[in-house]
Amino acid sequence: MEYKNSVHPTKEQMEGFLEGDSDTPITMINLLKFKKKAEYEDGRDTNLTGEQAYAIYMEEVIEHLKKVGGEVSFGGTINRLMLGEVEELWDKAFIAKYPSKKAMLKMVTDPDYLESNKHRAAGLAGQLNIEVKENIF
Repeated sequence: MEYKNSVHPTKEQMEGFLEGDSDTPITMINLLKFKKKAEYEDGRDTNLTGEQAYAIYMEEVIEHLKKVGGEVSFGGTINRLMLGEVEELWDKAFIAKYPSKKAMLKMVTDPDYLESNKHRAAGLAGQLNIEVKENIF
């Protein structure tokens, strides 16, 4: 499995995110792969694993979500693949709900969030964020 630890979306991904309706609720499905050892961009020495650094981020991001009316609705460890095939499983998954794209954008550009995001970047080997708009077939 190839994955890339991107702290920010690509230009094309951001343009796509900003297109269309920005006022209705969205859900983000997050698939996470952790580094064995956390690596902070500022070069600080740490004994944290990637998962431990990300846990610091998760504890803080719950409050950031609340500030914009969002929430984590599910989170857990990935145990096995039930259907299909992949070379390697992701480590964890969680689902975050936002009242709108505007709310998510407000959160991820907030200076307090950007400070918390340092733990996310230090802990992740890779991440997929999948934007979902709720509907029933």
